[in-house]
Amino acid sequence: MSSSSSSASSSSSSEDGNGNGNGNGNGNGNGNGNGHGARRGGGDFEGPSLTRRRGNNEIWPGPFVEDLVVKVAIDASRSIGRLAAAGAIAHVFQVCSTWQAVSRSDPLWHRLTSVIWGRTHRMHTTWHEEYVYRHQTSQNFRLGRSVHVTLHFDPTGVDIPDGLTCRCLTLSDTHLACGFTDGTVRLFDLATRLHVATFHPLHGDRFGRFSRAVSGIIITDPRIIFATLDGDIYVAIIEGQHQARRAHIGNIVDDGSLVDFTGCGRWWVGLYAGVPGRAIHIWDGNTEELVYVNTTLTDRESLRGWHMLTELTEAIGRVRVTSQESAVACTSNKYMVLDLRNPAFPLHDRESARGFIVNSLDTNNEAFIIVDNRGRAIVRRADTLEELCRFNTRLGNLMGCMNLGYALLCAAGVIRVWGIEHGQYLYSFGENIGAVNAMAGDDRHVAAASSNSTIHLWDFGAQ
Repeated sequence: MSSSSSSASSSSSSEDGNGNGNGNGNGNGNGNGNGHGARRGGGDFEGPSLTRRRGNNEIWPGPFVEDLVVKVAIDASRSIGRLAAAGAIAHVFQVCSTWQAVSRSDPLWHRLTSVIWGRTHRMHTTWHEEYVYRHQTSQNFRLGRSVHVTLHFDPTGVDIPDGLTCRCLTLSDTHLACGFTDGTVRLFDLATRLHVATFHPLHGDRFGRFSRAVSGIIITDPRIIFATLDGDIYVAIIEGQHQARRAHIGNIVDDGSLVDFTGCGRWWVGLYAGVPGRAIHIWDGNTEELVYVNTTLTDRESLRGWHMLTELTEAIGRVRVTSQESAVACTSNKYMVLDLRNPAFPLHDRESARGFIVNSLDTNNEAFIIVDNRGRAIVRRADTLEELCRFNTRLGNLMGCMNLGYALLCAAGVIRVWGIEHGQYLYSFGENIGAVNAMAGDDRHVAAASSNSTIHLWDFGAQ
């Protein structure tokens, strides 16, 4: 993941640090050397710190062995891929029975799950189970094993033409949120796949028939935060009475149109177009206070920003956040990376002579992907711009999203998958879903909204 949503675009999960995976072996979290494993068994991983005494009376403390295991896992992940980490640490556990006993340390599996799969909170009983599940789910992504469903909701009550057009999607561990042109946000439970809540803005179309269209959504349990094109930001409690509170009143005359909105638990980030020098707005998500306004990223798109209030236009720009408190924003000719803790000094600011496909930008925990107008995709680390991989999509007019290990790009109704550790093409989804208005993915699910108002969901979760 992560992460949040975008106007007519994709998004990562709104929760920080989501990852998925899968493995094989002897019940201690192992798999084969190339990262392609089968399912492992579980076990009891509550145990004390251990020591190992060798024949020469040298002491090998349990913490030392745990550090060694983590180093081996990181090295395998960086050199081969995350799926290879399981097989590498299995070899360490096989050194002797005492070292194998270290595998019963749940704090060790907590560390491994964090460094390999980017998870900071668990969904299962133990961290070993969490690691196994994340490995297996990533393996499912690699092999294309998923369950496809369409989600259903009551379409009545829409009062404007095109009101059922879905403009943005956001995934969390437990929910999928869909933002529509009429300002409605519909929330689905991922476990039951049922529509469980609907949220509405508090006003009508004050500045054009699309001024209340949803620009983006953030899910940070227990809250859901969404913004509309006129700049209003709303906050609601997911398990509450489904009444949205307006946390920020938009000032469209001074700021322009809020064309994209994203964030995490700590930060909310808005991308505006219409008024020069006010492209990026950042709020403290805890206090809901605006803390930064600046950048000229969308100055060239100012006129198109105003047209969005009355017309269904192509995407002007997109913004995404990583779990490292950075944001990546782009237009069709430029991208920039900001440190959300110190946004006044951008980390990177790059233009492209070829131009970018705006709907291709997405982030995971630490990296971002963007595709240029010739179909060349590049994945880079957000903090350093180190190139992780590149590949030629041979696609145009596409929409994309990414998770920890895979890039998913949709063109002509077909979603194609690449591994981003080495840039290899893997497979295409079996379903042709037609023209797509929005797309989102995390380390378990992929969601897409078709132009006929159908919401598609693919679940790669380990069974």
